[in-house]
Amino acid sequence: MTDREERYRLLLELSQRIGPTFDLQEILGHLLTSVRLAVNYDAAGVFVLSKAVSRTPERGGPMIAAMAAVGFAPDPNREDPMLRSGKGIIGHVIKTGESVIAPDVRVDPRYVAGRAPTLSEVAVPISSGGRVIGALNLESDRLAAYSATDVQMLASFATAAAIFIDKAILHHQVLEKQHLEHHLMLAGEVQASLLPKDPPQVPGYDIAGINLPTMEIGGDYYDYLPLGRDRLGLVVADVSGKGVPAALIMATFRAALRTELRRDLPLADVIDSVDRLLIDSMDSSRFVTAVCGILEPASGTFTYVNCGQTPPLLAKANGHTVWLDRGGAALGMPVAGGRETASITLETGDVLALYTDGVVEVFAESGDEFGVARLEQVLRAAGAAGAGHINSDVVNATQQHAGRSDYDDDFTLTVVRKLPRNGA
Repeated sequence: MTDREERYRLLLELSQRIGPTFDLQEILGHLLTSVRLAVNYDAAGVFVLSKAVSRTPERGGPMIAAMAAVGFAPDPNREDPMLRSGKGIIGHVIKTGESVIAPDVRVDPRYVAGRAPTLSEVAVPISSGGRVIGALNLESDRLAAYSATDVQMLASFATAAAIFIDKAILHHQVLEKQHLEHHLMLAGEVQASLLPKDPPQVPGYDIAGINLPTMEIGGDYYDYLPLGRDRLGLVVADVSGKGVPAALIMATFRAALRTELRRDLPLADVIDSVDRLLIDSMDSSRFVTAVCGILEPASGTFTYVNCGQTPPLLAKANGHTVWLDRGGAALGMPVAGGRETASITLETGDVLALYTDGVVEVFAESGDEFGVARLEQVLRAAGAAGAGHINSDVVNATQQHAGRSDYDDDFTLTVVRKLPRNGA
């Protein structure tokens, strides 16, 4: 049998061994077993870089995600400098993508001792898609144990192994993605449980809210909180950023706001207290925009503070429009002079809309923004429709404007409508 035929036979045997498995560790073990039938060794190792397995950015240089070794001391150190910073023969191969034959490691300046009996070494890169994803290394207790022919044989094994390593990595990444998606789904369920399940039942008022996050979890928040003396706390807030960090800040903000509102303090004191907590617990690059208010149903008075939020819109039944723009800077940002509170009065037929910027910053393909003017048109066109119906009208209008059903930013809207005395 010729050398080429023998090589094909061994590669076929390798393929048959590792073809059925997706386990990376098992693949590496089979590789070392098959290599030994072609090229003898006293110690061997095969290494796969972490950057090939995970999309997570590395710190401190390349690390090993998976390895198999024969003939070394048990449990080799995966943080060996030859692997972290391109030192040693294995490190050189990983760094340069070049194969190396060291006939006498004692005189090779690249060599870093891994086992005392080793006298010669050969290493070849494992490459995929034009990048090095690992290395195959053999060591011998004899001088000049390896030749250029051995390098060719090992390169053939490395090429074949790369296919199966890629398969295992892809399988791992799919499982990793599914695992992450599962946890994000659970996180989304937890976050959804923090939002109101049902609108409050307040005589003389129709109130409804909606939250449409762009991701599984988001940074928008709205809430209703029954308070003493038949009052109702209302809030719509937007945490800077998206995803998990924004969701965690949102949960902190919710807990702090609910606690402070229940202390029955003036609204300005509530906001100051929440603001101090956020400054102490958030990175300086983060902030929360919010409109917080207290509705007194009997009088229709709504006392509020706007903390950097897009001003809520009060569409009055008489055709006038009031913007709730009194307040100050966003929460979590040090400000001088505090934040100002203000009050408005809701009268029969008035519609109050509290919303995040994801409601009005919806763009058509032409770049035209939906904007507050169109929002006001939708509110006025609703006539005597209920708050839930108005929410649906706004959703439909923004989606028609954008020409699609998804949003680039979290969409949160709360509508309060003052009913006639008979509740119609």
